[in-house]
Amino acid sequence: MLLIFVDSISDRAQYTFDFVFKEREINYLLTNDFIKFEQFEGEKFNYSKRFFENVVQIEPVSLLFEDSINNYGISKKIFFKEECICFNQIIDPFASIFYILSRIEEYTTINTDKFGRFEGKNSVLNRFNWNEKVICDHWAIDIINFLRSKGVDINVLKNPNFTVVPTFDIDNAYAYINKGVYRTAMATLKDFILGRSRRILERQRVQIGTIKDPYDTYDVIEELANKGFDIKIFWLLGDFAKFDRNINHRHPKQRKLIQRMSKKAIIGIHPSFKSNSYEFYLHNEIERLEKIINDRVYCSRQHFLYLKMPYTYQTLIEQELKHDYTMGFADIVGFRIGTARPVKWFDLQKNSISNLTIHPFAFMDGTLNEYLKLTPEKAKEKISELFSEVKNYGGEFSFIWHNETIGDYGAWKGWKEVFEWSVGLK
Repeated sequence: MLLIFVDSISDRAQYTFDFVFKEREINYLLTNDFIKFEQFEGEKFNYSKRFFENVVQIEPVSLLFEDSINNYGISKKIFFKEECICFNQIIDPFASIFYILSRIEEYTTINTDKFGRFEGKNSVLNRFNWNEKVICDHWAIDIINFLRSKGVDINVLKNPNFTVVPTFDIDNAYAYINKGVYRTAMATLKDFILGRSRRILERQRVQIGTIKDPYDTYDVIEELANKGFDIKIFWLLGDFAKFDRNINHRHPKQRKLIQRMSKKAIIGIHPSFKSNSYEFYLHNEIERLEKIINDRVYCSRQHFLYLKMPYTYQTLIEQELKHDYTMGFADIVGFRIGTARPVKWFDLQKNSISNLTIHPFAFMDGTLNEYLKLTPEKAKEKISELFSEVKNYGGEFSFIWHNETIGDYGAWKGWKEVFEWSVGLK
């Protein structure tokens, strides 16, 4: 047992110390009883400003013991062997972990993109070139190694299990078919006006069945499931709108497809863009999916990765969702919460640990191709680096592809090979 002295035992402290020690099977206990701490003869260290003779001390900043959301002067310095956050000139690796895991900077920022999303390029992670590291795990191990170097005998250092979790978003089930007369006519007219004769011909050939719809890649996903991967598929079922353009949820072909895929993978809700502003849309969309698959829906990923702290997650909890897979950036690759491990979401507004589990992802297909403008070969290199990081430190190597991006079609010509390569890494 490792005994840790703190001035007060808070949810923030418990959450952070669990991440460092409990998940690595290191038994620990927090205490604010200084007499008990002084008399304890086992392994211990001091995380407070109080002085104990011959006891290892890590001086804290106030972050883990506050009730409010504050701004800090942020820089970086070496703690033991790793760079970590320096808060108002105090180096504190535990506070660094909580700062990143809780996404505190996203509560206070006014810098968002045109969709209202916090951008990775504005994060502390990107500023210090940490975004492609599971930096919170780096800090956890650095803390443990520091304590060992000071004579604290910590016997167990176990990284979490490593798994590969492919995930897919279905924003638009098909490119040409099952769209209805009006949508098909309007799309054809638009192609005619823009002189896209190739698309007009292609649409006709798909509709008469001489070629396969280019977005119909569900056999590829099924093949992957047959190999034993724990696949998650997130389906957009919102009403048709500017940013929500899937086939109607009532369409029998859409329903049959969802039911077919539910036999191979967990189907989660892909909340519509407009559901971010109106919770009843989310409720309706969850109900639609539950009726189609005849089962409860407990996981989600936001359409457009739209995530606004803390309101998005509070809404998911109100709708009784248990797992969210949105935690990652659209504009850069890497680890938005500094780990690839699933963690409980910490609600800073309520200052408590929630029951919602966050599953971070390492990269999205659109980030590689559309944001970073990588070639397929360069994308493979980047994916390999991210894969190695997760494999070395444990967690879920999770990533996002779309049904339309794995079909070697249009702007995604050559990317099916990247997809197949990404799920074949060892």
